[in-house]
Amino acid sequence: MQAFLKGPSSQSVKAQKPSSSSSSSGGEKKQRALPWVEKYRPKCVDEVAFQEEVVAVLKKSLEGADLPNLLFYGPPGTGKTSTILAAARELYGPELYRQRVLELNASDERGIQVVREKVKNFAQLAVAGSRTDGKPCPPFKIIILDEADSMTNAAQAALRRTMEKESRTTRFCLICNYVSRIIEPLTSRCSKFRFKPLANDIQQERLLEICGKENLKYSKDGIEALVKVSDGDLRKAITYLQSAARLNAEREITEQIIIEIAGVVPPKVIETLLQICYKGAFEKLELAVKDLIDQGFAATNVLNQLHEVIIEEKLSDKQKSVVAEKMAEVDKCLADGADEYLQLLSLGSVIMQQAAQNT
Repeated sequence: MQAFLKGPSSQSVKAQKPSSSSSSSGGEKKQRALPWVEKYRPKCVDEVAFQEEVVAVLKKSLEGADLPNLLFYGPPGTGKTSTILAAARELYGPELYRQRVLELNASDERGIQVVREKVKNFAQLAVAGSRTDGKPCPPFKIIILDEADSMTNAAQAALRRTMEKESRTTRFCLICNYVSRIIEPLTSRCSKFRFKPLANDIQQERLLEICGKENLKYSKDGIEALVKVSDGDLRKAITYLQSAARLNAEREITEQIIIEIAGVVPPKVIETLLQICYKGAFEKLELAVKDLIDQGFAATNVLNQLHEVIIEEKLSDKQKSVVAEKMAEVDKCLADGADEYLQLLSLGSVIMQQAAQNT
């Protein structure tokens, strides 16, 4: 009986040894295969691109070790989370960072109960004003509430008292895309900073820097297409760049590759569709729209790109306004789940009518 009991245990010990080595090798692989978004995330406030006002305020705060409650808002991929994380790392150093910073994201549970318990308990803890390396350290903690606009109004209301009561030991940083979804009592307690979409030249500079570090082959058109497709969102641009690099290991990253990866409609396809509308042949328009849908292009993408092109076209302001109004109707219908083929056909026929007035 004892031999029977000993047998499996000895086997399990033997089996565990290779698994530990395999897990360590797996850990090494994970470190190597870090997403570029994380790999090139700013490590300090100075590395944050294009947000001069926020960087200036944070640098002053870091020098004086005095930080107000913050509210960062703006489009995605502009550096909101990166900025506050970089500031926190500079304030506390790598060792104290985990103890002094509580980060809650939209993926975490952040109902009223979590605010009352987890946030409140963390906020009440007192901290010392020195770091292990001897550098001065602020005597407060930071609670980062990322995507705060997805919190319920009740949970936001529960934060008000905690913010006031624990102001000696805790600073809050709320991060959101839409400041209008944050209740007024919270916005009045914070210093608000708007993060602007990144300018094309700033994005291009950062992307070229990454290309240099990763030894990528690229064309000028490819980088310009990457900047255009990302629409001011640096995170999206870096993700597309990594995808392009993985799919085309040794080849040059061109405009065509970026368009395929981003899933946008090729400019030639949009141009062809417009030319068919201008010629006034409804049968051809019907076939072109059907072909677009069959190729798997999303109607919303087609709509957005058509809008950009129509603005530059040689139509009168009145004609452009009629087309733009129809685009708004089509966008609403698509959001409500209408048929993509019929909606694009409807939009194409309106463009055709307006273009016919010029002839």
